[in-house]
Amino acid sequence: MDELPLTRRHHQRLRDTLRSSGWPCHDPIEVDLLAAALLERVFDAEGREQLRVTDAGIAVLARAQRSHRTRRDAHEALVARVAQAQLQQGRLAWCGLSLRAPLVQADGANHWVLANPDVFSIRRSSRPDWLEPVVHEIKVSRADLLADLRQEAKRAAYLAMSGALWYVLGRDARGRAIGGADDVPAECGVMLDTAEGWQVARDAPRRAVPALPHHVWLALAQAAPVVGDDPVQALL
Repeated sequence: MDELPLTRRHHQRLRDTLRSSGWPCHDPIEVDLLAAALLERVFDAEGREQLRVTDAGIAVLARAQRSHRTRRDAHEALVARVAQAQLQQGRLAWCGLSLRAPLVQADGANHWVLANPDVFSIRRSSRPDWLEPVVHEIKVSRADLLADLRQEAKRAAYLAMSGALWYVLGRDARGRAIGGADDVPAECGVMLDTAEGWQVARDAPRRAVPALPHHVWLALAQAAPVVGDDPVQALL
């Protein structure tokens, strides 16, 4: 039998079965996992069927967890580098903010969208119209990039809360860029992380932001900005 190509749904079902009582669903995902010997059927004394994750299934989950941890570590490392680059340019930067942005619907009403920019930065200025807020969205997986680009409301929220939106694209395990400017909508800038350093594939269109909304200021006030790696920079 050919080896089963596992998808996220297969991994999720294995995790769900491991955490649950193992009641069967009798669906195609379950059939795949049973055929691949990643799940097995067991029966209690009364003949009731349950499912159990096999040792092979546990090994698959362990490999998936290690792979996810590697991607997460690569993502966090690139986020930190981008944030430090903003500090070196004299900006204030925050990572992992939870922000809301009002998007105007067809009927004219505002629809609030929750967005979590990887890096949000502003200029150090006492003038509200000189802050130049910028969002950097970091991607280290092509699958994650393509999934993110399908979320138009999320991208619209980033554009609404910033004067420029950048997608920073990392490299895969072979050192190849996970994407390029052609993958990303024209309203966003694209920066590549290369072996030689940052490479701008397309500059981000800039929009004037007269002032940061009150709800953004509240979020910034409740979060700590990134501290510089350079001891001198950290004192600024």
